[in-house]
Amino acid sequence: MTDVFTAEKRSAVMARVKGRDTKPELIVRRMLWRLGARYRLDRKDLPGRPDIVMPGRKLAVFVHGCFWHGHTCARGARVPKANRDYWTGKIARNRARDIDTRAKLEALGWRVEVVWECELKEEASVEERAREWLTRLPVPRSPRGTGLG
Repeated sequence: MTDVFTAEKRSAVMARVKGRDTKPELIVRRMLWRLGARYRLDRKDLPGRPDIVMPGRKLAVFVHGCFWHGHTCARGARVPKANRDYWTGKIARNRARDIDTRAKLEALGWRVEVVWECELKEEASVEERAREWLTRLPVPRSPRGTGLG
């Protein structure tokens, strides 16, 4: 199936897809702020550049779009009819990168949480999960240079 847009129009449409400050991300950020959490955004020094970072809690939160990250919900399982091979490959690479990023962060001692776009339909359940994240303390690490831990 051919694209319904011209190459120029498709380029303009894709250029408007945001990588940060998306609506789902803003919802999660407002929710965390309301719960008293304070955070940093897009820490470039961490693997995968988490959307929301709470350094004191060693907590990294990713807010994933269901389509872009291949979630198992209806929206995430949908494969576009046009350019099918490209999209299945791209989403598979995104999923593999997400797994790798999580492993790297956990190896550095970070807790990693993922909020899926579709979960925000029931904000109360996401808020309940967020409360639990905020009550768990990070695993204490030994002081640097002592050779312990």
